[in-house]
Amino acid sequence: MSILSEDPLEPFYFEHEEQEICGKLVTPITDGFQEDYPTVVDRFFTRYYYFKGEVPYQVLYHSNRICLICLAPDHPALNQGISSVNFDIGNVDRSQNVVKGKGKKGGMILQAESTLALLTTESGETYKVPSCIRGKLVEVNTSLVEEPKLLEQLPEGAGYFAILLPKIENCDAIKASLLTQEQYEERLKIKKEVLPETETSDDPQIVKMELAT
Repeated sequence: MSILSEDPLEPFYFEHEEQEICGKLVTPITDGFQEDYPTVVDRFFTRYYYFKGEVPYQVLYHSNRICLICLAPDHPALNQGISSVNFDIGNVDRSQNVVKGKGKKGGMILQAESTLALLTTESGETYKVPSCIRGKLVEVNTSLVEEPKLLEQLPEGAGYFAILLPKIENCDAIKASLLTQEQYEERLKIKKEVLPETETSDDPQIVKMELAT
């Protein structure tokens, strides 16, 4: 005979108690639960993508210009297993970046191809994580150094490598240089179903031109 263990969270379960305001019954708060409620990324960010060779990265672009640099969902490192993340890229340690004030003065100015971090997988592969856009480095996510597995575990956007802030006058050009969600999916579709595995350009703008033809 099996004995069910007592649920330690049972005292905290919601129980609706009937309440009446101005002669009308108050509906339970659970009636407003929406299972498919949009995520933080869906509500506040636009997804863009940058390819370094055949390796994809994600740029989450906020309406206030803040950009989160992340691994794209199809980055090969996620299948290989993340072993380590290092912001000391040899000639400079990105974790030593310091900014001050509302203008984020003192932040490193990075180009799209600048290396943000070195990512090593359990299979021994090392990836140079690019900045993906031209902008000022606001901060890096040093928690990934201590717990690199967070890249595999955290929800979209939470496992970012760095926060970058582009100049206002560069925003339109930056967006044009990246792939949209639709273009990213189209490129993956072409790679998987049509084209043989060949090397393509590192320049995402050229990739966009190829997809448009």
